[in-house]
Amino acid sequence: MTSRTLLCYGDSNTHGTKPLTQPGVLERFGPDDRWPGVLRQTLGDDWIVLDEGLPGRTTVHDDPIDGRHKNGLAYLRPCIESQLPLDLVVLMLGTNDLKARFSVTPADIAKSIDVLLETLLACRAGPGGSTPHVLLMAPAPIEEIGFLGEIFTGGAAKSRKLAPLYERIAVKYGSAFLDAGDFVTVSPTDGIHYEAEQHHRLGKAVADVIRQRFGA
Repeated sequence: MTSRTLLCYGDSNTHGTKPLTQPGVLERFGPDDRWPGVLRQTLGDDWIVLDEGLPGRTTVHDDPIDGRHKNGLAYLRPCIESQLPLDLVVLMLGTNDLKARFSVTPADIAKSIDVLLETLLACRAGPGGSTPHVLLMAPAPIEEIGFLGEIFTGGAAKSRKLAPLYERIAVKYGSAFLDAGDFVTVSPTDGIHYEAEQHHRLGKAVADVIRQRFGA
């Protein structure tokens, strides 16, 4: 049986960034302790799992402080087309949109996710020019603590409203859906990132959805 390919497209929590203890110092968990790596191990050789997590990546916004390259929409199509054919795209973005600098509502974030899915599906990057399947993931709710708390002022309450909005979008496009908040919690160190054990829980949860939905 030919292996199928899936792409994990997300931000620092897909990248595997460790909870931050000081500004500007990013450390990363090893491949086996990042949820895409756990997913790869759990699914086995039937799937090729590609990691595409960028710390600070937004849905559709150029970041005025961290740079335009953080715009998830701008890079989505080049990323997908460079990796085609893709059988499945796992998408989890929206946490960085909660930064106070963007001043967006949960509904705005959901509309941005809608734009991403519309763009993704229009690429027809599946085998033979088909449309790849999508697993849309709502990020786990955040906490406003530590030095990141000020950057995400007001974000904690907004983050708790995202999952049902994302689920509606998944239904609209016939995509699979997973609420990461049902399985993981953010670290008490910085209120944004996941500890290694949470990555393991999420990777196994994603694998369960893929097996149930796509017969892995």
